[in-house]
Amino acid sequence: MTAPGPHAAAARLAVPVGGHDHGRGPVDAPVTLVEYGDFECRACAAATAVLREVRHRLEDRVRLVFRHFPVRHSHPHAQWAAEAAEAAGAQGRFWEMHDELFVHQNLLGDEHLDLYAPRLGLDSVRLRRDLAEHVYAPRVQADYESGERSGVGGTPTIFIDGVRYDGSHELEPLIAAVATAARR
Repeated sequence: MTAPGPHAAAARLAVPVGGHDHGRGPVDAPVTLVEYGDFECRACAAATAVLREVRHRLEDRVRLVFRHFPVRHSHPHAQWAAEAAEAAGAQGRFWEMHDELFVHQNLLGDEHLDLYAPRLGLDSVRLRRDLAEHVYAPRVQADYESGERSGVGGTPTIFIDGVRYDGSHELEPLIAAVATAARR
């Protein structure tokens, strides 16, 4: 993704964070981070680790929201993984599946459900049925479309309080950006 020029307006989040989103941290946190990610994207896995540390360090001062942006043309398992996370979410285990999928990016296929479902306490039959019927494909597509409307062109893309963050995805610059947002 290329950064906007010095006189370009910052891209804004087109769809506000709401009850449909998966979030970690207090709803009333002073700063909300929204990540558009793809479970097969190596850079997203790295960003996830950094965002986890940001949350750890800043605790109740930051809320993290994850939205799906499967880059299907280069990541053939990304759509499946996003739907699997949503199916797990329907069983109250979105974040557990989110974390599992990022840890095991090289094992993102239907045959790997037998590894994840029991470990995460999921109903395997329901999970397989939901995936076979693409029950959560519309939810994944809605996230993807909201990303497109927000100017997302690749993953990971992070928004801080609704404004696209085009800085480094390393820990210290991201914490500094969150601190700046908290002062606003």
